[in-house]
Amino acid sequence: MGSKTQRVKEGQGSGSKDVGSFVSETAVPAVVEGIIGRTGAKGEVTQVKCRILQGYDKGKVMRRNVKGPVRKRDILMLRETQIEARRIKTKTMKGAF
Repeated sequence: MGSKTQRVKEGQGSGSKDVGSFVSETAVPAVVEGIIGRTGAKGEVTQVKCRILQGYDKGKVMRRNVKGPVRKRDILMLRETQIEARRIKTKTMKGAF
């Protein structure tokens, strides 16, 4: 077929992204302050508002998706605290509130 040689970029490493900035070495506790709603294709995920109790983002309130049973005042152990879950899109009719 062809006799082209493939060029390889050097100095890039293995090409993996720097994930270490998002994931902490230990889990960070957060308390569930409120349940927003159910999400997922079958409603298997619960979206909650939680307040981070320790670490760099202490006191920050963020939205997280939780799989499994959860209720108010539960403690979640978060592996990362930088990325927040997207809002649940509500199916409302025009003019309805």
